[in-house]
Amino acid sequence: MSANSAKSNLSSFFILTIVFFFWGFVAASNDILIPVFKDHLNLTQVQSQMISFCFYVAYTVGALIYFFVSKAMGEDLLNRIGYKNGIALGLVISTIGAVLFYPAANAASFPLLLAGLFIIGIGYALQQTAANPLAIAMGDPKTGSQRLSLAGGINNFGTTIGPVLVSLAIFGSVTTTSASASISAVKVPYLIIGAAFLLVAVIFKISNLPNKIHVEGESETKADDSAKTAGAGGKFLHSVEKGSALNYGQLWLGMIAIFIYVGVEVSTASNLPAFLKNNMGVANSNIAPYISLYWASLMIGRWTSSVGAFNMSDTAKQIMRFVTPYIAFGVFVAINVLVGRHLDSSFYYYAAVIVVMIVGDLLSKGNPARQLLLFSSFAIVALFIGILAHGTVSAFAFISVGLFCSTLWPCIFTLAVAGLGKHTSEGSSFLIMMIMGGGFISVFQGWIADGALGIQWSYLVGVACFCYLAFYAIRAKSILKSQGIDFDKVEVAKGGH
Repeated sequence: MSANSAKSNLSSFFILTIVFFFWGFVAASNDILIPVFKDHLNLTQVQSQMISFCFYVAYTVGALIYFFVSKAMGEDLLNRIGYKNGIALGLVISTIGAVLFYPAANAASFPLLLAGLFIIGIGYALQQTAANPLAIAMGDPKTGSQRLSLAGGINNFGTTIGPVLVSLAIFGSVTTTSASASISAVKVPYLIIGAAFLLVAVIFKISNLPNKIHVEGESETKADDSAKTAGAGGKFLHSVEKGSALNYGQLWLGMIAIFIYVGVEVSTASNLPAFLKNNMGVANSNIAPYISLYWASLMIGRWTSSVGAFNMSDTAKQIMRFVTPYIAFGVFVAINVLVGRHLDSSFYYYAAVIVVMIVGDLLSKGNPARQLLLFSSFAIVALFIGILAHGTVSAFAFISVGLFCSTLWPCIFTLAVAGLGKHTSEGSSFLIMMIMGGGFISVFQGWIADGALGIQWSYLVGVACFCYLAFYAIRAKSILKSQGIDFDKVEVAKGGH
């Protein structure tokens, strides 16, 4: 690849990462909407979790619409209209959803708000279906996973600043002492988001992003195709060929794992405002930095895991594994300082918690099964501390779950598609459908919180989720070894959700 071509691909790739940023920005901002609508519309905790439910279930509905439309056309939809055009269309769909916030706020209509979020999620489903393989295709397939990891870090930059900026827009000032805001205050920020969606759709349409993806080996023989290795980032691992993707145990168990992982990642954050308000007396207007730190924790973990993507010596990489997480933590602090939010000293103590994540990253040695087991175990301990402790200790224990969730998507995804060979694309689409777990588990935890257990003990739901993820780490490793795949002996691909 020529220097000019590489430079062009790099600039195009960073245009592509704009949608990764939007995914994170809006998803994390939903956690600011939950307490505002809950207070003004007198919603129960389980009703308030319908915000997360509608948003994440939309991914599955969008994936199913895509599947059936492709079947009806007799051709893959993105192959017909193009990947760049598919992302632009997804952004236009999301624009419609964002615009619905205006009448929803005027009428104080919860169903209309949910409809808006659902339509945004439908658009995101199409964007994500196109953007992930496009990121892999924009350069050397061997480094495709590294591009996804970098995109995941940009996604989490969006999750970090989203709650802060949306809180600023809704409450008028991030330093306000007001505990509530008018529902009408959500109109302006979401109209701005809608305008941004539309602008970026135009940018994508006129950009030099590739519209088609050439799959190497499409014209090769079946024998040659099945002899190739493939996986996340264009490097697949092939085992014994079976009739369907669902015949592989690592996949269907992995589908459950993705459902549970996205569920516990989202529900931990979306139920956090109720814990902060009920158990610590934190006003709605002061919740944003806690939510921002939770999503920043995912950024911290993913930035750390991206160190291997850079061309530097092994010694430099080892040093950066300790430096990078604190650079990411510094970004969180800087954002809050820039918008005038005063962080009390307890936030800075969180720097000590990050050490646990660094130790886990070093102990995993790049093996996805080992990292999944370690981080799931750390998350279980963190949740029990949050359940049994009080005040700030509980809050930061729950927030630290973000650190241990940070790399679980690439771990699960890598294990689930390993060995699928020609069924990899089919398996990947099944995994994307399971993002709906972010809605179901949030609602389930909200239902538990409304019951006898209360909000703090409702985090036992998270404990159960991580127990399954730890089981999957052990079981998937066993299944893959029986198929001749050992991740201690191959290069591990990492990505990000």
